[in-house]
Parts: sequence; C-alpha cells; structure tokens
Amino acid sequence: MKYFGLIGAAGYIAPRHMKAIKETGNRLAAAYDINDSVGIIDSISPDSEFFTDFERFLEHAHRCRRDPYTALDYIAVCSPNHLHHAHIAAGLRLGSDVICEKPLVPTPALLDELQRVEEETGRRVYNILQLRHHPAILELKQQVAKSARHDKYEVELTYITSRGQWYQESWKGDPRKSFGVATNIGVHFFDMLHFVFGKLQRNVLHHVDDQKAAGYLEYERARVRWFLSIDAEDLPSSVKGQQPTYRSILCEGQEIEFSGGFTDLHTVSYREILAGRGYGIEDARHCIETVDHLRHARPEPPAHGEGHPCLKRFAQ
Repeated sequence: MKYFGLIGAAGYIAPRHMKAIKETGNRLAAAYDINDSVGIIDSISPDSEFFTDFERFLEHAHRCRRDPYTALDYIAVCSPNHLHHAHIAAGLRLGSDVICEKPLVPTPALLDELQRVEEETGRRVYNILQLRHHPAILELKQQVAKSARHDKYEVELTYITSRGQWYQESWKGDPRKSFGVATNIGVHFFDMLHFVFGKLQRNVLHHVDDQKAAGYLEYERARVRWFLSIDAEDLPSSVKGQQPTYRSILCEGQEIEFSGGFTDLHTVSYREILAGRGYGIEDARHCIETVDHLRHARPEPPAHGEGHPCLKRFAQ
C-alpha cells in the first residue's frame, strides 16, 4: 500500500484522484485545501489528516517522512493551474513522487525547472493525460498508425462545456491563474491530437476571448480545425437545453465517439503510474508548447479550409 498526500482537495477534479487512490488499493493519508468543503473524504478515507494551512500540511508531511512506514510515497496536485509548479516542487522536495493535473505548468521553461528539481531530489513528476488511455482514442491512434495513406486526415474538434457566472469570478476566469480557455480546457485535447497524429507543424490562432477560442493545427498526419467554448449559447441546437457539454471529434467526416468513460480514466492513469508506465515531463512538453504559443499568438483570419464552422457565428 502506498501513502498519498493531496493538494487541492476541495476542487472539482480532486474526487477523481481520491477515488483513484482508493480503487488502486492505496491510502489517502493527508490532504490540504484553503477551503474546508471536503466532506467527500469521509466516504473515501475518513481517517485522513486534513489541513487548511499549507505550512501545517508541509510540517505534517515532513514528520511523516521520518518513518518509512508513514512517509508519503506520492503527492497528488489538484490545485489551481498557477500553483502547480510550486506545489509539484514542494512535493518532490518532500521526497515524494508527484501526480499532477493538467496543465502541468504553463511554459516550457518551467518544465525545464521541474526537471532540475527531479534531478536534485531523485523523484519523478507524472502528468494526468487521461485521453491517452481512452479506448476510442487508442483505437483511432492504431488506425492512423496502420494507415498507408499519404495525405493528411481532415479533423474537426469541438468542445463546448457551458459554465455559469461563477466561472469568471473564480480563479478559472482569471487568465493569470488559469492561463485562459485554450490552456484550461484545451490542453488535454491538444495532447491527444499529438498522441494520435504526430508532431505539430503549424499552430494558428483564429479567435480568442474570455469564453472561447478557435484555431488551426497541422500535425504530421492531420489538419485540425478546433473550437473550444464555455458559453452555453455555442451548444448545438440538438443538445441545447438538454445537456451542458458537447464533445465532438470528426475524422474524415466520421464521428469518433469518446464522450463516455471519462470518469474512470483517472483510475486507469493511476494504475499505469503505479506500474511504472506513467507519463512524465517530456510526454507533456508538446502540449505545453502548443498552449504557450497560443497564449502569445495574435488572432488572424483563417486561410481557406482552415476555419472551424463555429467561427461563422461570431466572427466579425
């Protein structure tokens, strides 16, 4: 049994990590969050220590480290995006391996810094890149790898996950903390596209605002028109008023069905990490480079055939 600490226990994604820890036969021994709405811990690990002060969490972890039986083997990081780097580094310096939500960090330079901390501590950082474990994505990757075609696949990615007014008031709505819509809700899709279609060759931004972003990505084996949004008004009429989220990947006009199975992928990710097959810093570098470029890019009109259809609804 491995002992886990959890940083960011009150957030949206934390319960999936708690569930993964339990379902892999391990123990959540200590958790931290500035908020105390963490009653879900009672159904997963009721004897876990809990702290609302990071300093007390660190002190407790250092005391646990004195005894090999109680030392924290892993720290799971589910804190706001802008705190990932500091919390990962703290976990490594505690002598623990770290499992972090995406985006791992906002820039390639911070990936390099984390590699230095890995070397200094002898511990490892793992990133949750759960779409790499989704059966439909694995099947698509296999099809692409086996294909003898020489032209590129035509792909259209649409992800609309409607959010209420709270979103803009939270850290997620602050680009200094979330790093914007493309990074916050798009980074794992960009990782998936690289995973399936190879290295990125072109990265063009067509539109960005507080609620949506769109652009064009060209990989070794695909041309991708993408659109991301948190605005419910962007939902297709076929689902508007019935469901808050719409995910679609069209490859050569054929829908890749991957809407189901998302809630179990964290457990799969944990099993792979514990088995020594987790995704580390270099695996995450490609998607971090992609979103870092998008944050600094200036929107430009789409070239012929490169604009996502949703652009027509709001482009000037």
